[in-house]
Amino acid sequence: MTPPCEYLPATGTPLQDLVLLHGWGSSREVWRPLLAPLRPWANITLLDIPGAAPGLAAAESDLPTLLQGILDCCPDTAVYLGWSLGGLLAMELAVRHPERVSALVTLCSNPSFVATTDWPGMAAEAFQAFAADVKQHPVAALKRFDTLQVSGSEDPRRLLRQLQSLRRRPASEALMAGLGWLENLDPSEALSTLAQPQLHLLAAQDGLVPPDVARAIESQTAGNPAAQVRLLPQGCHLLPLQYPGALAAELRGFLDNTGLLIKRAGTAAPELEKNAVAASFSRAATGYDSVARLQRRVGEQLLTQLDVWPGAPANVLDLGCGTGYFAPLLRARYPQARYLGLDIAPGMVQYARSRCAADSDWLVADAESLPLACESVDLIFSSLAVQWCYRPEHLLSELARVLRPGGLCVFSSLGPQTLHELRSAWAAVDSHQHVNTFLPASRLLDAAACVPGAQLTLQSQAFAMEYQRVRDLLDELKTLGAHNMNRSRPAGLTSRRALQGMLEAYELRRANGLLPATYDVIFGALNKR
Repeated sequence: MTPPCEYLPATGTPLQDLVLLHGWGSSREVWRPLLAPLRPWANITLLDIPGAAPGLAAAESDLPTLLQGILDCCPDTAVYLGWSLGGLLAMELAVRHPERVSALVTLCSNPSFVATTDWPGMAAEAFQAFAADVKQHPVAALKRFDTLQVSGSEDPRRLLRQLQSLRRRPASEALMAGLGWLENLDPSEALSTLAQPQLHLLAAQDGLVPPDVARAIESQTAGNPAAQVRLLPQGCHLLPLQYPGALAAELRGFLDNTGLLIKRAGTAAPELEKNAVAASFSRAATGYDSVARLQRRVGEQLLTQLDVWPGAPANVLDLGCGTGYFAPLLRARYPQARYLGLDIAPGMVQYARSRCAADSDWLVADAESLPLACESVDLIFSSLAVQWCYRPEHLLSELARVLRPGGLCVFSSLGPQTLHELRSAWAAVDSHQHVNTFLPASRLLDAAACVPGAQLTLQSQAFAMEYQRVRDLLDELKTLGAHNMNRSRPAGLTSRRALQGMLEAYELRRANGLLPATYDVIFGALNKR
């Protein structure tokens, strides 16, 4: 029994492998809000657990096979993070397969979910009544269970809507297997002897796992120096959705203190600094459109690719929306669709929100780690944004993941010959990297070949721009926020002598009174089969 799984490599330098196990009645989608703060430093494996995820059946007695199936699709060793029932399964894995679990972290999880004479939990009678209800009326029972999960939150209605929007399959009797594990598993005694570091986070306002469980675990593990227990004063049962940023910080602090955050051999820092990209474009938001001549030309040409697409999208994602320039054009083309503008630069998103329609949705996020549910988008439009992604495997797998079958992503990017005139002029004076470098089309095609269900077609086109002076080009790049952001850029200020030498070298390219600047533009169409 191999669960459906998803591997998400780190967007930065990987320091650890994480396996995330969801709770009963949920799925891997519950972890999406947590991915953005985790993926800069962690490789992540997500699973849909048969018997616990709606629509995925498992035999009630087949726990060993399930655990082996989980291990089969996970790294050789990893930190296991489990929420609710997922935490209980993570405990079982740590006990039965300690060589595979480098650390154990549980969220709102009770080692003995059903109360006993010496352990707090849900009353046995209440649990049996709920199990009978699930067997007879699974859909209605799961809805009532959801209300218990959001009980104690500051905004239960919002959290409930978010939880239910992430559920892609209807409830069924398949969930009975997970209830059997909740009723019968009890690794509480083994926690005292586990050698791996373990962290148990519980919430004081949890409507399913009483606060007394924290004291019970603390007492059980009192003689184990590797065990930590924390009762968070705020928070309900749905901690992964309620406080993703705080949980990510707790996890990183725990792993850092235990010495488990180690840079993997052979990993190199990405050439591009994403934080620098976000900050630069944020600063450029108010002046961007005043100099975005090329950006408008390329985006308008990209829109024409949609003329032959027969789709009628319900959801349109403007990936790298910038100032929101193309938002009204996309909304006019697809008036019935929900529009979502997403950009890595907070300043751009803030500016776009202030000038565009109030019924549009806006989000700050990285294209390589989209906080969107699987198969939730029909059309992705992305003009001159994905060139800032240096891990095309991550990017294209994310695009394919969020697209529905039959969905389409059209994008434009910049290729390696972009501003080759400026690069050559700088090369005449020193060996430093003064111009942003971008990936070739071949890297995109190679990456797409590794993404199941994705079909990528590309075409390249040179866009020639002309300037009176080299400084006009440099000023434009600065206003756009697109100046040199490579990690290997020269430190400190460029000398006056070097700058003058570059200007003189560029002047040799003057023709008809103007200086050329060529942009190597790649147009792409990614179809989701």
